[in-house]
Amino acid sequence: MRGCICGPDLAVIALKITKKGEAEIEGVTDSDKPRRLGPKRANYIRKVFALRKKDDVRKYVVRREIKKGDKTFYKSPKIQRLITEKRLRRKRAHKKEKQERYQKEKDARAKYDKVLSQYIKEKRVLHAKAAGGEETTTAAPLATKPVVTGTKAAAGTKAAAGTAAAKTTTAAKTNVAATKTTTTAAKTEVAAKTNVAAGKATTAPKTTNVAASAKVTTQASKQKK
Repeated sequence: MRGCICGPDLAVIALKITKKGEAEIEGVTDSDKPRRLGPKRANYIRKVFALRKKDDVRKYVVRREIKKGDKTFYKSPKIQRLITEKRLRRKRAHKKEKQERYQKEKDARAKYDKVLSQYIKEKRVLHAKAAGGEETTTAAPLATKPVVTGTKAAAGTKAAAGTAAAKTTTAAKTNVAATKTTTTAAKTEVAAKTNVAAGKATTAPKTTNVAASAKVTTQASKQKK
């Protein structure tokens, strides 16, 4: 070894031979030792034994023979990344669950967008109605009326109809008041004529009484003479 400094406290040193020299190293290069453990991953087993994907790697796994007394049994590693029927079934179930979750989320999103758009439309209609009412009540009359389309036009038409109805009601009330005034004047005139006639009827007996009293006084004066 070159460039390696080792302490006296090391019990084991892991080394790898990169270049073999002229002589053999006793216990290292003078004998062949098989691998104690075989490959564990499925692809490594295929690589070692040159298997195809459709071959069953469980038949080619390296087993170790162990003897305990009179008994002999074998140990084999648990193969990692092994594609079994159970794994495929679990994968299909997981994929199906994922698709169902995606579809459910998509339907919920579409339903929410529909409700939201309906709410926005209703809000716009109410806002347009309120804006149309404010324009009819507060805006001054213009020489040229602007062209209004959509819901604002409908709101303006309703406001104009309401104004016209209010004007008609006011005119009707004015006519009723004039009719009442005319009736009252007629009644007053009739009452005045009645009072004049009654006055003439009361003054006529008074004149008759005065004439009669004058005649009586003249007769009494003649008798005295």
